[in-house]
Amino acid sequence: MQSAKKLYIETFGCQMNVNDSDTMVTLLRELDYEPVDNPSSADLIILNTCSIRAKAEQKVFSELGRMKRFKTREKRVILGIGGCIAQQEGEKLLRRVPYLDLVFGTHSLHLLPDMVRAAEKGERPVQNDFLDPEARLDLFPRKDVEGGVTRFVTVMQGCDNFCSYCIVPYVRGREVSRRSGDILREIGEMADAGVKEVTLLGQNVNSYGLKSVDEPDFAALLRSVSAIEGIERIRFTTSHPKDMSPDLVSCFAELPKLCSHIHLPAQSGSDGILERMNRGYDRKDYLARIGALKAARPDILVTGDMIVGFPGETEEDFQETLSLMEEVRYADLFSFAFSARPETEAARYPDELTRREKQERLDRLQSLQRSMTMEMSRGLVGTIQEVLVEGTSKRGGQLFGRTSGNRIVNFTGDRSLVGSLVRVTIVEAMPNSLLGEKA
Repeated sequence: MQSAKKLYIETFGCQMNVNDSDTMVTLLRELDYEPVDNPSSADLIILNTCSIRAKAEQKVFSELGRMKRFKTREKRVILGIGGCIAQQEGEKLLRRVPYLDLVFGTHSLHLLPDMVRAAEKGERPVQNDFLDPEARLDLFPRKDVEGGVTRFVTVMQGCDNFCSYCIVPYVRGREVSRRSGDILREIGEMADAGVKEVTLLGQNVNSYGLKSVDEPDFAALLRSVSAIEGIERIRFTTSHPKDMSPDLVSCFAELPKLCSHIHLPAQSGSDGILERMNRGYDRKDYLARIGALKAARPDILVTGDMIVGFPGETEEDFQETLSLMEEVRYADLFSFAFSARPETEAARYPDELTRREKQERLDRLQSLQRSMTMEMSRGLVGTIQEVLVEGTSKRGGQLFGRTSGNRIVNFTGDRSLVGSLVRVTIVEAMPNSLLGEKA
């Protein structure tokens, strides 16, 4: 019997890419590839890339250089690149990286087995054509339905918003929503396999179904997922504030399975910058949505994204961002200094701030957020939180899980608790997690 070939996938960027990497594993099992944790033992190495920020793109090319050493005379290793950089650069990557064997974009996941077969024969295949939105509906590659505690489920792909700084519409394409029947069937099979929590994924999940004649909107989809027996928690990401409908907000009041957490990126607290970013809302609109969410679910924790140093951002604009953070009281923020991305509108804007000025603002913002995160965490000390236990903690001998508000909790307990909802008393707050004791 022929032994399995070994597959190593390194994933960069967002949860969408993590989900795509899981799909790659499923697709390549039909070619007898099995995943490994170390590239040194692999027959096939794939970098699943993100190009949303310049720093992420630089890291990918650095990693490509590191992977070259695994291609030796003694062992032929196929090296491939997928995801957003592959979609953006296409065949240019083969010229730039002569030891690269295959390139596949975000719309070409379903072609990966055929491309690997070609690479095994010595060809250097490239596929980064965009597909028609209707054609994509039938080409969402199916992952293995496995057990476990938590799983991601793609509900839509692409984006129609064209925020002036964002490359997503250019590398992920226009919005297309999966058929609700396929989504519910997949989640039902996950529940049958023992999955307790699902996270619904999309570049803008709030607009799910709005372009489809016979499909529900996102609020109705959440209600249908909530009715699936065995699923105990539901999360979703990412949301665009302009599409946060009153009906979707009401789901936080109506659906106990919907977790007390939302990721709602503001990107800036300045109306002038929000307009230049083409975000489709102003500060007042954003705060109104936050207020409605907190009214519907008083214990909800909000996380978000912020960009500092956007072209034209003054110190006054930046102070507006800091004051928005104070009003919202984010549990956490993903924050970045602006970097122009190719093809976007903002790449044509005069960028007047120096790298040093951007970094100084970013440092101030992140310092403020660290203090607010710590304050929020300390406020949980002494409370009893329901924790979904996901596995063994990196802290020796402990278990870890997350609260409904998406805070990581480590506590001592028997491994038989994995997959269970456990009441835990929070006894200590740390910068990135909480320490608890089983109540």
